[in-house]
Amino acid sequence: MTTAPHHPDPAPVPAASRGDVDLSVVVPAYNEEGRLRPTLDAISAHLSADPHRTWEVIVVDDGSTDGTARVAREAAAEEPRIHVVAAHDGANHGKGDALRRGVLASYGRRVLVTDADLATPIEELDRLDELLSAEDTDAAIGSRAHPESLIEIHQWRVREWLGRMGNRLIRTVAVPGIHDTQCGFKLFDGDKARAAFADSRLNGWGIDVEILRHFRRAGWPVAEVPVRWSHRPGSKVRPLDYGRVLLELLRLRAPGAFPAPVSSRSSLSSPSSPSSRPSLSSVRPVDLVIVLGFLLASGVLYHQLWADLDRGYLADAGQDQNQWEWFFRVTAANITELRNPLFTTLQGHPEGVNLMANTVMLGLSVPLTPVTLLLGPTVTWALVLTGGLAATAVAWYWFIARRLVANRWAAATGAALAAFAPPMISHGNAHPNFLALFMLPVIVDRALRLCEGRRVVRDGVLLGLFTAYQIFLGEEALLLAAMGMVLFALAYAVLRRDVAAAVWRPLLRGTLIGLAVCLPIVGFPLGWQFFGPQSYTHVMHGDNTHNSPLAFVEFAGRSLAGSDATADPLAMNRTEQNAFFGWPLLLLTAVIVVRLRRLALVKALAFTALAAALLSLGVTFRIPFTDVELTGPWRALANLPLFESVIESRVAMICAPVFGILVALATDRLTAPRAARAVPGARPARAHAVRAVGLLAVAGALLPILPTPYPVRERAPVPAFITEGMYRPYLAEGESMITVPLPGPGGADPLHWQSSTGLGFSLAGGYFNGPWGPDRIGIYGATPRHTSNLLSDVRNTGQVPELGPQWRAQARADLAAWRAGVVVLPPQYNDHALYTALEQLLGRPGVHTGGVWVWDVGRLPGNERE
Repeated sequence: MTTAPHHPDPAPVPAASRGDVDLSVVVPAYNEEGRLRPTLDAISAHLSADPHRTWEVIVVDDGSTDGTARVAREAAAEEPRIHVVAAHDGANHGKGDALRRGVLASYGRRVLVTDADLATPIEELDRLDELLSAEDTDAAIGSRAHPESLIEIHQWRVREWLGRMGNRLIRTVAVPGIHDTQCGFKLFDGDKARAAFADSRLNGWGIDVEILRHFRRAGWPVAEVPVRWSHRPGSKVRPLDYGRVLLELLRLRAPGAFPAPVSSRSSLSSPSSPSSRPSLSSVRPVDLVIVLGFLLASGVLYHQLWADLDRGYLADAGQDQNQWEWFFRVTAANITELRNPLFTTLQGHPEGVNLMANTVMLGLSVPLTPVTLLLGPTVTWALVLTGGLAATAVAWYWFIARRLVANRWAAATGAALAAFAPPMISHGNAHPNFLALFMLPVIVDRALRLCEGRRVVRDGVLLGLFTAYQIFLGEEALLLAAMGMVLFALAYAVLRRDVAAAVWRPLLRGTLIGLAVCLPIVGFPLGWQFFGPQSYTHVMHGDNTHNSPLAFVEFAGRSLAGSDATADPLAMNRTEQNAFFGWPLLLLTAVIVVRLRRLALVKALAFTALAAALLSLGVTFRIPFTDVELTGPWRALANLPLFESVIESRVAMICAPVFGILVALATDRLTAPRAARAVPGARPARAHAVRAVGLLAVAGALLPILPTPYPVRERAPVPAFITEGMYRPYLAEGESMITVPLPGPGGADPLHWQSSTGLGFSLAGGYFNGPWGPDRIGIYGATPRHTSNLLSDVRNTGQVPELGPQWRAQARADLAAWRAGVVVLPPQYNDHALYTALEQLLGRPGVHTGGVWVWDVGRLPGNERE
């Protein structure tokens, strides 16, 4: 997405003269080895059908890394009217650069530009050519948006909708009146096309819009023509590219449009002192730039997911993406069908699932119900992750800029660390409830307002409302935030007893008011969570739920300096890398604390981070590189209500905003208008040197933990047995589908079957938190039964034990307990062994239909349960 300072010299092609060529066809190609030759053959065949037309085809190889150039040269060797143009340095410069090279190398009286996939067939050229000949028109562009256009193969509906929205934004900003700027099939007057491309500057996708704007400004008429169009698999265009086009156009229209921020300076003292904190009373251009930067950064991290929403699955999400999409879809169904949003039997049939006891994020899943119903739960999933991460960064930016620092860029640096820290990025693989934390800075700010004691009732009411909403976003995150606030308050009260004496009364009063407001709102849902159907006492997480001390100095797998090989041994899994701040950042924060140690705020923050880190080490921890094992402070909390369900390593997440605030404070001082303030009493030259070294140290500490984009894998397709509704005759009312093996934490694809096809059936088993045993301990998944354990063992080992009458009787009993209507075996690893086991357990072979093996075990007409 760069601009070209000048147009490249056209590469020479062996043509006689410009007047001898009626038509030049320019085909930009980047990694099109598989599709280019059929395209060139189709173009050549169509153009050769008219013996009176002289033509040339110019293939522009845009730095392809596959066999594109070879395919183009082979075609040129067979057809002398095909020419190949390539960049001199062999690098990939973008579609705009490729089109510019191709058009400037052309000789035709008319120039057609077309994509290498021929999504618009070459035969549609005749329509454009006819219009260009019959009317006073200098450009005829194929338009998918024309009412008479025929879309033969549609994109996935979300991609199509995002494309329409992006195209609408583009034409609103740049070329009003043209409905489809991005269709890659355009016919131009040759001389005017060469003039427009010679004057162009963009190298990316925005070139289409730039050329059309050139024609508009020059007064050269442009007409849209209806065409046939088909979506081609492997298309290089992604929904985010429409955003890139807009950014290119903004850069083209107004380079340097945002002025530099005007910095003001205020002293740092008590965060409860309204007279000493900076003001954020007005929005400046720099604020908008920073907010857009956070949104762009979040979008870049998730761009691979957005690029292929119909098939993309976050590679490190485990089964959580299936689970969360299911949560969003079942909430939407409960809301629209006026069912209880706190319970369902679509999983864990027939006992069901206590949704309030699971992290369904009603605070977002309910308001996003229209999105889920219209665009699907995968869009909601991607939107919550991307928007939640950006919103959290914006919220911390607002808080830090309003209360702690004057320099907006210092606030942005601290907010970026608080929101994009390695623990946050780790949870961004699978846990939006630990990513969408935008309410926590708002809650902290409201508590500080209570300390000011000016409008206690109003602030107390708002604190209660904000807390209630956060409960519907994530209770564990709220608990961790409360722990951090208590740790900070205790430390600050010790350091500043005068402040503590002045603020405890309004703070206590406002907190009680907040509780009075919050509890009536959340009382029934919390009662349902802890005492309702399928509630549990606490969650059994298993071993390795604490942090190793080494995890704090190591880099996370998704950090720029990290790797999975070094991070995986130190974490529970890739979604629970809850420390991994890296030794440079720890060293930097230690220097900041020492340098600003006179500030009570800094000392209280240091205590908060240290206490949180120690608590995250768990009940016991081993000193690295020794056999010495010590008791950790978490032992005092481990068996208390609420705390017994917390994964203790997550307590280290409290350090992220603490480190962010400390870095913001230091950066604010380093970027003060008078650099001498960085080193009181120092000479200006030395102060400037210290300032430069300090900013380099901040950059050096943050650079290694910059997050890298989330990798995506392709998810398995939903069987036709589900998508085409073949399952319906097998299921009577109240019966469930038994997928083999039953869905659980190790495999939850059947949840995707449900959420992507309208929740038309119930599942035995599932991936959720539910009770187990007489003590109702929380476990992941439904209570296992003998048959489900057997099928899991067969799946894992590929071995089928001897299955006699007792096993068959047990299977019948378990099927009855599950109220099973049909048993379904999809293709998978060791499916032959699973088929053998099922055939023996059920006493008959399965029926292969809709891509799966099926056993009818329900009470359908004409069929009796064995």
